[in-house]
Amino acid sequence: MAFSSRSGGQIRTQTALAEINITPLVDVVLVLLLIFMLTAPVLQSGVEVAIPKTRSVNQLTEERMVVTIDKDQNIFLQDKPINVNDLTTRLKTDVGGKDPAKRVIYLRADEQVPFGAFASVMDAVKRAGITNISIVTRPLEGK
Repeated sequence: MAFSSRSGGQIRTQTALAEINITPLVDVVLVLLLIFMLTAPVLQSGVEVAIPKTRSVNQLTEERMVVTIDKDQNIFLQDKPINVNDLTTRLKTDVGGKDPAKRVIYLRADEQVPFGAFASVMDAVKRAGITNISIVTRPLEGK
């Protein structure tokens, strides 16, 4: 679209800038895409565990402390390896002024973990004063 104006006997033609520069928009979108691609795998727990399947599974999205037992009976607090003997004291120090009885812990264990190893971790968590323990499972496929 062209505009004409007369000033001092001369006719000047001005064109309106009707094009939008989308280069900055593309740059921002690509940076956001890159950030999401890099952070998405970090959001999941880093310890591979084949958790058992059950019929009743509740979807919980809250951020909580996770204790994991892998198939080799290695124990992890969040994603860091820990000795079962140190688990009680570590859980007591991570309370951060909260009442341990009101804290909730997620316990993830591989299907192949013997009950004795599972029970010793449960005992360590209970000795820390935490009584609300949620056992992580995955839903059964089909009916």
